Amino acid sequence: MIRRWTDGILLLGMSSLLVACGENSAHEVVAATPLAAAASTVAPASEALFVASGPLVVEHQVDVAAQRDGLVSKILIEPGTRVRAGQTLALMDDRQLTADLEAARAKTRSMEADLQNWQAETKVLQSDYERAQKLWDAQIISKEQLDHDRYKLESDQYDVQRSRELLANSRHAENSLELELEKTRISAPFEGIVARRYVRAGQEVTHGDRLFWVTAEAPLRVRFTLPEHFMGRIKKGMQLSLTTVDLPDEKHNVRVIEVSPVVDPSSATIEVLAELTGNHGQLRPGMSTNILVPNPQ
Repeated sequence: MIRRWTDGILLLGMSSLLVACGENSAHEVVAATPLAAAASTVAPASEALFVASGPLVVEHQVDVAAQRDGLVSKILIEPGTRVRAGQTLALMDDRQLTADLEAARAKTRSMEADLQNWQAETKVLQSDYERAQKLWDAQIISKEQLDHDRYKLESDQYDVQRSRELLANSRHAENSLELELEKTRISAPFEGIVARRYVRAGQEVTHGDRLFWVTAEAPLRVRFTLPEHFMGRIKKGMQLSLTTVDLPDEKHNVRVIEVSPVVDPSSATIEVLAELTGNHGQLRPGMSTNILVPNPQ
C-alpha cells in the first residue's frame, strides 16, 4: 500500500517537470521569432545596392621629363606648391646654347644685309639693261652688248634668290636654337600642384629623365567596373553616391560621364567613368572610394 502511494507521488512529480519544460520551450520559440523576422527585412535592403570601388583620378597628371641632355642649374619649385600653366619649375645650364643662338642671330643679320646688297645691285643692273635696250633700239650698240647686260642682270637675280634661301635657312637654324633654349626651362604643362620632385640642383640628366610629377586637383573622377548585367542599365548622366573609408562623415555625388560600349571578355565587366559634382571636401586624387550603384531589378 505504501509503495503504491510512493509511486503515485513520483509520477505526479515527473508530470510537473514535463509541463514546466514544455512551457519554457514555448517561451523560447516566441522570443526567437521577432529576431528571425528582423533579419529577413535587412536582406532586401543590402541587395538593392551594388558597391563598386575605384581610386579618384584626374585627367591631367603627368611626369615632367627632361627634353634634352644637360645639367640642372636651379630648382625653383618644391613639392606641394600650386603652379600655373607654363610656370618655370627648374632651369638647366643654357650658356652654350645662348652663345650658339647669338652667333646664329649675327649670321642672320649678315644674311639680311647681303640680300639687301644683291637687291640693290640688281636694281642697278636692271636700269643698265633698260638703257641698253633703248640704245639697241636706236642701233647705237651691238646685239652682243645688249645680251651681255641682260645676262648680267639675270645672274644677279639668281644671286638674290640664293641669298633669300640662305637667309631662310639661317632663320630656321636660329628658330631651332631658340626651341632648344626653351627646353632648358622646365615648365608646368598645366595648372595644378607639384606632387613630387625627382631631381636636385647640379644633377646631370638625359633626355627623358623624370624631373617632376605635376597633377591637377580637379575635376575629380573615379573609374570603376561593374558586372556585365549592368550593360544597358547604367547610362551617361546618372547620379550615384560615393563614400570613402578614410572620410566616413563625407558623402558625395558623382555623375556618370562615360560607359564602355563593350564587355571585357576576360573579366565579364564593363568600365564606367564618373565625375564628382559639388564640393570636393577633403577628397584628393589617388584616394580609394566606394560607389553605390542601384542593382538592376
